[in-house]
Amino acid sequence: MKEVLHLTGETFQKEVLDYEGVALVDFWAPWCGPCQMVGPVMEELAGEFDNAKICKVNVDEEGLLAQQYEIMSIPAVYIFKNGEVQETIIGAQAKATYREAIQKYI
Repeated sequence: MKEVLHLTGETFQKEVLDYEGVALVDFWAPWCGPCQMVGPVMEELAGEFDNAKICKVNVDEEGLLAQQYEIMSIPAVYIFKNGEVQETIIGAQAKATYREAIQKYI
């Protein structure tokens, strides 16, 4: 079963921007209640998609990435395809919302 990738400023370029394919990136923080609800959903999605990466970025630890993507509220989920942002989903959503967003770009 695939796991959620926990990204840092050092790994973001390789795992998301240089990746040929779809990557979902969940910008989150440990103190954020809605982020805690979305976490298990991301784990489930990682197991469902062999052809997409499911990633998380802790905005407290990776402030530069949060700044670069202008994260104002979390959770903020970005869908990338071939390194380009395709879609942004702000706030906790149903699993189906994230699944449909991934499927649009695969």
